[in-house]
Amino acid sequence: MARGIGLKPAPTTQAELDHALVRLDAAAPRLAALPPGDRARLLRAVGRRFHELAPRFSALDARAKGIDAGSPRAGEPALEGPIIILRYVNELAATLERTRVIAPSRVREERGRTVVDALPLDAYDGVILRGYRAEVWLDRTVAPERVATLPDALMAREGEVALVLGAGNVASIGVVDALGQCFVEGRACMLKLSPVNDYLGPLLELAFAPLVKEGFLALAYGGADIGAYLTAHPAIDAIHVTGSYETHDAIVWGADPAERRANKARGEPLCKKPVTSELGNVSPAVVMPGAWTEQEIEHAAQSIAGSFTFNAGFNCNATKLIVTPRGSRVRERLLARLREILAGLPERAAYYPGAVDKYARFTTSGGHVEKFGVASPVSDVELPWALVTDLEPGAHPAVLEQEPFCAVLSEVAIGGDDPLAFLAEVAPFLNERVWGTLNAMLLVPAAVEADPLLSAALDRAIFELRYGAVCVNVWPAVTYGVGTLPWGGHPSATLADVQSGLGFGHNSLLLEHVEKSVLRGPLVQFPKPFWYPGHRTLDRLARGLVDFQAAPSPWRLAPVAWAALRG
Repeated sequence: MARGIGLKPAPTTQAELDHALVRLDAAAPRLAALPPGDRARLLRAVGRRFHELAPRFSALDARAKGIDAGSPRAGEPALEGPIIILRYVNELAATLERTRVIAPSRVREERGRTVVDALPLDAYDGVILRGYRAEVWLDRTVAPERVATLPDALMAREGEVALVLGAGNVASIGVVDALGQCFVEGRACMLKLSPVNDYLGPLLELAFAPLVKEGFLALAYGGADIGAYLTAHPAIDAIHVTGSYETHDAIVWGADPAERRANKARGEPLCKKPVTSELGNVSPAVVMPGAWTEQEIEHAAQSIAGSFTFNAGFNCNATKLIVTPRGSRVRERLLARLREILAGLPERAAYYPGAVDKYARFTTSGGHVEKFGVASPVSDVELPWALVTDLEPGAHPAVLEQEPFCAVLSEVAIGGDDPLAFLAEVAPFLNERVWGTLNAMLLVPAAVEADPLLSAALDRAIFELRYGAVCVNVWPAVTYGVGTLPWGGHPSATLADVQSGLGFGHNSLLLEHVEKSVLRGPLVQFPKPFWYPGHRTLDRLARGLVDFQAAPSPWRLAPVAWAALRG
């Protein structure tokens, strides 16, 4: 059905859904039988179309989110959408082509686990991700010699159809999830878009045309009723959902709260199909005590402010909780600088449904509430940035138990000024008191990392944290965006207590039995990271990265470097 670009599509009818599912079911065995090389060629064909359409994607997304097309912030939609999609396409295609392999020298054993050095993988990574290094930790069942680039499961499907329920906040989420179902799991895919960003659907139909033509992918539009019809449809063999844990539990355990509780108590899920998920997080930024320089304070404040306000705060990896050392001088210095930064930032459109109600709840749930920002009306509803400090952990503040998916950033102090004692408290506090298992960021001054005793204590804390991504001095959105690293909730979650979700996506190296990704970088970074709120050339950086990720080359790297250095 032809749909106008930029117009909100009409809901897909049940007759259209049934017809599309018959076609997907018929094509699924052909997709499952495609050899890796053929999958790579088809994947790259899709990537070329996303590159061609990238400017239109970004412009449409910016307009819908109230971003001034002439400001550096206009680069945000490309960084959240086409750039991530294009990098994932290239990285996964290289793995399928066997040009991206895991050298034995990258695999080792530490603390009884197999560890894979996953970044940087080449010279381009060394430039684009300057100073970053990442590991993927596998669980105790995987010996180093068993790590393989192409798992046997890649070719094990007999022909299945997956349903992907896409998220509405970031354009790349549903796309990457659908590509993973098609090219990794070997399943034909029905991608249902969220009503929040289904305006992108007509462009996605153009980008996915090679898959749609083969009958390997179809798109669906509509609300919860369409999602419920699809999840219960007999043609659907597996489900992947990105969104809230309430949505997950309604699918798995039942829409009625009483029925849901009863089914959980009996251990009898209503949905018997395999369900994977990515469901959000109260994303913490932990501020280590120790000897901080003024330059380090500045970078920490910029990193927190940027990771909080990027995409108006509507990211599952947006910093929502600052964990500071109680009574330390670094706490006061950091919060003072953070207030100054937030006071100078334009307010953003509260475009995500429910944001206004969440904002009201989380700014009236205790603590000292301050509101900041520069009025910049571009929509009917804008919210000032809210900072809620002085929360008491013993009072069970709401932010520890629910994700504030809105413009609210909270702060809680634990421990004290002794780095060793503080580190000993970090993992128990985050694991037991803070909801979610998706990602955590630790902000660590150079003096702490240089101290052998403190560095060892930091490593122990990282080891103990139950998060799918643990990042030192780097916003966890980088883990999400690079494609190489697995992205998902920690595997300690269960179907009944799903936390941030089950299963890992992205993971272009196709590593199995993943426990977590660990990404490290310097606290003081140059060039300025893309998420810092004062980045002056973000739009030019994004345009350069779109072209570079589509086809990496030295000459396409030059505009990226130029924009990054002038940020």
